[in-house]
Amino acid sequence: MAELTDLLALLRRVDTPTVCNAIEVIDGRRGFDAFTRGTLLASDPTGVIVGQARTAKISALAPSPEAPETVRARRMDYYRHMATGQGPRLAVVEDVDGEAAIGAFWGELNTAVHKGFGLAGALTNGVMRDLGDLAPGFPVLAGGIGPSHGFVHVTEVGGAVTVFGLTVRPDDWIHADRHGALVIPASHLAELPAAIGKMQATEAIVLDAARAPGFDFAKFEAAWTAFEKART
Repeated sequence: MAELTDLLALLRRVDTPTVCNAIEVIDGRRGFDAFTRGTLLASDPTGVIVGQARTAKISALAPSPEAPETVRARRMDYYRHMATGQGPRLAVVEDVDGEAAIGAFWGELNTAVHKGFGLAGALTNGVMRDLGDLAPGFPVLAGGIGPSHGFVHVTEVGGAVTVFGLTVRPDDWIHADRHGALVIPASHLAELPAAIGKMQATEAIVLDAARAPGFDFAKFEAAWTAFEKART
């Protein structure tokens, strides 16, 4: 438990590109591709979201064709799903309306509710609103901003979802910030602290040289050679 607590504290201090690079350090090669594509909008540019995914799908372009009692029951199933689970969690919600999405599921009310459930934030390809009134400390990464909830309703709870090209399954480990999001392979969790430390120390070889007075190509070449050697 202490090791997990320390790992989570570390992951909350670093950005998502750092975690992406660290996974490649563990793999020993480039090519890790379990990350989002495109540009997400961040309600809090400094916010970092780390946790295991609680997933769902929504739609808002038109009213649900189902009976009102069915729609309400599924929404309660959704909130029950979000309120349960062990450890740190975040909501990953796919808006099946895609680029046509209009329904702001994430606003003052839902961020307060999900934060109250103990979730760390939300990742969605859908819409957010109430930017000045979102729950403090509950970052939302979304596909757009809009004024209305439209006909938003939950269409599926607890299955695999795809957000910005990233497929997420329930309980996947997610790291997300203003750069995007990625799925951390569960097999890599224990190795991440060492990999992050190695990557940061290796990059410092070039960064320290570049930031020092008198930096020129010769010093860059020497630093880059040392950098390449340290990476192996």
